[in-house]
Amino acid sequence: MLLKASNREAAGSGKESGGSAAPAPSAQRLLWCHCYHYCPEDSTNNTCRTDGYCFTMVEEEAAGVPVQTAGCLGLGGSVFQCRDTVGSQQRRSIECCTDEDYCNKNLHPTLPPLKPPLYVDGKIHHMALLVSVTVCSLILVTVIIFCYIRYRRQESRPRYSIGLEQDESYSLPGESLKDLIEQSQSSGSGSGLPLLVQRTIAKQIQMVKQIGKGRYGEVWMGKWRGEKVAVKVFFTTDEASWSRETEIYQTVLMRHENILGFIAADIKGTGSWTQLYLITDCHENGSLYDYLKSTTLDNKAMLRLAYSSVSGLCHLHTEIFGTQGKPAIAHRDLKSKNILVKRNGTCCIADLGLAVKFISDTNEVDIPPNTKVGTKRYMPPEVLDETLNKSHFQSYIMADMYSFGLILWEIARRCISGGILEEYQLPYHELVPTDPSYEDMKEVVCIKRLRPSFPNRWTSDECLRQMGKLMTECWAHNPGSRLTALRVKKTLAKMSESQDIKL
Repeated sequence: MLLKASNREAAGSGKESGGSAAPAPSAQRLLWCHCYHYCPEDSTNNTCRTDGYCFTMVEEEAAGVPVQTAGCLGLGGSVFQCRDTVGSQQRRSIECCTDEDYCNKNLHPTLPPLKPPLYVDGKIHHMALLVSVTVCSLILVTVIIFCYIRYRRQESRPRYSIGLEQDESYSLPGESLKDLIEQSQSSGSGSGLPLLVQRTIAKQIQMVKQIGKGRYGEVWMGKWRGEKVAVKVFFTTDEASWSRETEIYQTVLMRHENILGFIAADIKGTGSWTQLYLITDCHENGSLYDYLKSTTLDNKAMLRLAYSSVSGLCHLHTEIFGTQGKPAIAHRDLKSKNILVKRNGTCCIADLGLAVKFISDTNEVDIPPNTKVGTKRYMPPEVLDETLNKSHFQSYIMADMYSFGLILWEIARRCISGGILEEYQLPYHELVPTDPSYEDMKEVVCIKRLRPSFPNRWTSDECLRQMGKLMTECWAHNPGSRLTALRVKKTLAKMSESQDIKL
């Protein structure tokens, strides 16, 4: 913009050649204007003269402050200069006039409004992001709530369709399970109910409620012809345990009052899923672990639990010779949670999914093809340090006796003497974490050779003192020094006689 030169142009226009087709500039009237910031060098009193326009302009400085200027515009190019520049990065506004001298004093241009393309785009982007996140969150919450409601509905109703089916193709003789089992035993097989009878019973059982859950699956209470039964439902990933436990329970001459009564086993599947059932007697007192937590014992109750437990273990360990003999069996996962308490206060041994059999004809140990191992807290030192002789069956028998020693300790702590008893605790509760690792147990049992401690009150009670001596001989570090189940059974029987207790 040739603003400061406008006066000189106006003055010099009279000196140009008169040969131009345009009218002579001297004939043009010169306009007086007010000037500010754009005054020519020869300006006086902030005035200037021009043959063009007076202007007033407001423009925004870098700091955002509006600055107003005024001055003269020469006639040449003034038409363009009097227009605001569209798209300019700098905000400004200009107004021109030719009405009268100093007419630009009455001009008051204002800055154009801020153009918000970038600002608006950013805001829209932010709003779109906020709306998207909100909608996605609502959808996610809705899906989670829907899945939770479906899960709760499925949990509230029995998931197993074992019951509500009647197999009319085979009519069971007898009115009760006891009748069926007695008929089976009198038939001479001694290996449990026939397969067809088992499958028929399994189809006729109605599930009532879930009463337990473990690493193998779930335990439900069911009913068959009004009789309560326990239905152990195995996870499909644990078929090896189901198969082994079924095989062991159906071993000839296996039935014993202190081993959980087996009724039936069955597999049910539709192609997409498979259900593995093991049906046994139902004992509503639950496991020895649950029973001890809520029950206080006297000497008679303590000896009754201990004697019945070791009687079942003794039957398991004993080989019965004959044309239809029973092999010796070692449990391998003996603990208070795997022993059930009957209504009469006696125990029966359960959970035989890890059991091993001794085949005396070939002098071989029949080990199940199962990747699972026993419970670390109850493992003997030879298992923890991996020195157990797996080809020698007696090694497994002695491992069971170590675990049984810990069970005796659990029972004895809940026996009251002198008005005192201890709260229930698991073995080594003060020495290892709640879920101990192999390293934790190995350090305590093998390296430090520690064992559960005895309360001082046991020394003043003869029955508890003898129980302490018995369990000490069961959990000896050297497997060869441990008592056998038969020896423990005889010792407990003598203790009962000496206290005039009838088991």
